[in-house]
Amino acid sequence: MKSVAVGGDGLIEHIGHRGTVELRRAGARGFAGGSEQAERGHVRMVVAMIRPPTATLHPVPTAADPHVTRLLTVRHGESEWNAVGRWQGQADPPLTDAGMLQAVAAAEVLGTFDAVWASSLQRAAYTAAIIAEAIGIGPVQVHPGLMENAFGPWQGLTVAEIEAGWPGYLADNRRPDGAEQPEEVTARGLAALREIAQQHPGGEVLVVTHVGLIRTLRRALDGSDLRFNNLGGCWFHVHPDGRIVAGDPVELVHPQTFGDTL
Repeated sequence: MKSVAVGGDGLIEHIGHRGTVELRRAGARGFAGGSEQAERGHVRMVVAMIRPPTATLHPVPTAADPHVTRLLTVRHGESEWNAVGRWQGQADPPLTDAGMLQAVAAAEVLGTFDAVWASSLQRAAYTAAIIAEAIGIGPVQVHPGLMENAFGPWQGLTVAEIEAGWPGYLADNRRPDGAEQPEEVTARGLAALREIAQQHPGGEVLVVTHVGLIRTLRRALDGSDLRFNNLGGCWFHVHPDGRIVAGDPVELVHPQTFGDTL
């Protein structure tokens, strides 16, 4: 696995050879109180530019088995292709300025975690690195199994362009030739969550990934199909026997805080 973090200049760098960053213990696990502030200078400057974040949070349920690992799995911040309505798949556009601000705002409502993991695509890895820097946990561990669904020829197209080229496919939940199939996404996604849980048994981990992956996993686990805005997601509970249960949805940043460009 690779590790990334945000440096003082705001750029992602690989820091596996540098060890971990300083760990700041927040007052409550999972979510922070409103008075907690990031102490890093460049993060505080960005926070000053945004309105106070709002979030929809549910209490973390107490697991009957102390070895159950709880993964707060959220979508990355807004990317350049999110902003213009293009399907991304495993293409790798960067975050917008709004996406970076969303990550900082999310960090303001998060407490501490045992680790932070992310997809290897930059929009997720950079979101995770901004949050990890702000809450004092790192380095971010990057897992390729957390990447978005691969959509083949749809990557880079708008919905209108997809409808024109593949009429009815979206309505019927069909995928074009060359796209990754849902069962393939489910297999690698669940395997990634289990690998993360094995490294942090009984812990709480923040996982930054992609909406397509989260929705595919929820459909496979319990049949639910929820839409998640940027920095929205849900809990997954990984049991010692490998069983995974989809938990409550979470919205760390209300979309209207930065304007709805999704």
